Amino acid sequence: MIGRSPRGGSAATWSGLTLCALALTGLVATTLPEPADPEPPGPGPVAAFDDYCPPGQEPRAPDSADTAARESQNRVADPGAGTAEGVEVTPEQAVEYEEQLREALVAQRGRELAPPHTVPVVVHVISAEDGRGDVSDRRIRDQIDVLNRAFRGDYARGSEGTDTGFRFELSAVTRHADNVWFGDFNRHRDTIRSRLRQGGPETLNVYTTALDSGLLGYSTFPQNYANHSAQDGVVIAHDTLPGGERDRFNEGHTGTHEVGHWLGLFHTFQNGCQSPGDYVDDTPYEREAAAGCPKGRNTCPHLPGKDPVTNFMNYSDDACMTHFTQGQARRMIDHWTAFRGSDTRA
Repeated sequence: MIGRSPRGGSAATWSGLTLCALALTGLVATTLPEPADPEPPGPGPVAAFDDYCPPGQEPRAPDSADTAARESQNRVADPGAGTAEGVEVTPEQAVEYEEQLREALVAQRGRELAPPHTVPVVVHVISAEDGRGDVSDRRIRDQIDVLNRAFRGDYARGSEGTDTGFRFELSAVTRHADNVWFGDFNRHRDTIRSRLRQGGPETLNVYTTALDSGLLGYSTFPQNYANHSAQDGVVIAHDTLPGGERDRFNEGHTGTHEVGHWLGLFHTFQNGCQSPGDYVDDTPYEREAAAGCPKGRNTCPHLPGKDPVTNFMNYSDDACMTHFTQGQARRMIDHWTAFRGSDTRA
């Protein structure tokens, strides 16, 4: 899974299976071109800031105390039900996901690809028995509104906006007051999700709960669904929904970020300054995750473009996040067609 730790955050190590060309502004359909041989990824290092640091590995030194505070929060990548949740996607895992996408799209060659009219959303509220974490229906509706505005391009500035074509509709809310689940969701996550998840690959299941202080949320990838359907979905800290208490991360864009992963997007800093980056042509390369909302940041100065600090798939503060690109919209459509559309259901 991929997540967001204000960045995806600190996480424990989990056992189990090994586990983040047509303008689409106002136009959401495209035709799949003939496949080209993928450019082999460079052997370069993973982004310098990881959501999860294995034992003995230290995160990069912060530039200041303020930066350190910001980087203690993460939206992380979860490469699937079965690896340690909160682990960043390695270059090798990214290559594997890309190969799976290309293979799945072969049958769609020559067809017009488009996003669904709406994505049904089921929200599972995991709270404590004393009411902590029991987010209101209004805040849930506000989160759905944030998703629709973000994927419609409403937060964009100037010409950066892209209407991805994806829309979200709340279909159900379930509530579960359980001190054990709320107190340590990650320890019980597999059981919780397998019991509560509703719908097929086209249904977005969102779990709100308490997460470690450094963790904002995480998500599965579309490629994980075939073998781990019961774990499919997005987990977000309850205080990141609109109106929550998480400082700098309470405007709902943890949800936006994680749904981007659920639809197949990598972080903008995937592969750092090394090809193929995040596999999206119109997002500039970025050596490492952004913290806060830095101006004019350019961590890959030998490559075109400044860092995509305001992109929803970065680690910037919620108030700084504004848009998806046309290439990201196209990539989400490809993933929807390959893994989540009606033609892919068993």
